[in-house]
Amino acid sequence: TVDLKYDDVSYATVHQSAFLRCGMMPVQPIKELWWFKIGASEERVYYYDPTSVDAALMKRARRSNRDNTSLEIYPTQLSDEGEYKCRIVVWDNTGNSTEPSVPISKEARMMLKVNVPPEKVEITHLTSGRNLSLRCKSEGAKPPADILWTKTSPDGVETEIPDLAKTREIEPAGELYDTAEQIFYQLEENEMIAKISCVVRHHNTNTTIYKNITFVSPAIQNALKVTIQRFAEPVLYSSIENQDGRDNKAGLVKISADPGFKVPYNTSVTLKAAAPGVFPEPRYLWWVGDQTGIAGRELHIDNLEEDKSYYVLAENPLGRVVLEVPVHITTSDYSQWNDSSRDGDVIVDDTTGGLDTGAIIGIV
Repeated sequence: TVDLKYDDVSYATVHQSAFLRCGMMPVQPIKELWWFKIGASEERVYYYDPTSVDAALMKRARRSNRDNTSLEIYPTQLSDEGEYKCRIVVWDNTGNSTEPSVPISKEARMMLKVNVPPEKVEITHLTSGRNLSLRCKSEGAKPPADILWTKTSPDGVETEIPDLAKTREIEPAGELYDTAEQIFYQLEENEMIAKISCVVRHHNTNTTIYKNITFVSPAIQNALKVTIQRFAEPVLYSSIENQDGRDNKAGLVKISADPGFKVPYNTSVTLKAAAPGVFPEPRYLWWVGDQTGIAGRELHIDNLEEDKSYYVLAENPLGRVVLEVPVHITTSDYSQWNDSSRDGDVIVDDTTGGLDTGAIIGIV
């Protein structure tokens, strides 16, 4: 009797070698060896007949030299993932050398899982004084990568940052996954230099990627470029992005109106504020004239009878900005004003005199 030795699941990393075990116990003379990939139909991958044929029907496949019947695929592609079947036909005369040998066929099925390491890591940041909002994104991994944050002291000791306020998002990107994590962190008052690292770990492929950013007090280095334009409070820290030197601006505060910013007389309007990509998420406060402020992302206006300017404050620990949102009365034919291609999502000019529109910038 011949038994097959195989693994139910095998793992491989893309662009490296995949090994699918299918060995015999005890070893017997081979009549035929078949390998198939199971899909909608059985796709032939390899065929071996010791007397005449040793053929790879998939160019990247070969018989393993470990046991002569297992399969190796190199370089592995993501499309190689799936179920495989090996079929071995051996000659067996049940131990009786006087009897003619008879072919015995054995089959085994197994899964191949292909892992993909992260292909790109980006870190972006917003700063205000010692308040930091950092976002690290790992792209194109399978399964999703893990992210942790560390801080390196001036003498080179690296420690994980504990008790972080953070959010994590995992989004599918085809067959791969993007992982993004945002944190809010406050530098200590006595820190002159702070090196913070986003550490992306992908255990399935033994991959670790560091993306660093260093914050430097102007007390020891004044020449560094400031990340965000500010007014009022002095800037305490500048930043260097170690890998590529690029600084990133804050996300924009966007204002939209339903049904639009120009509407007929006696129309109700809903104004909405959003700050995509900003962490921590801002809080919003709306007001008009001397009225008491209304908190929340949305402001509902009933039966607008005249042109009015509404104001919204967007604020988080990194700063605040005030936007003026004018809403106008038009004639009954207002279709020319509300372009459906804009879908009502526009960016309103702010009142800070030339600063980036809607940017969450320094403390007022």
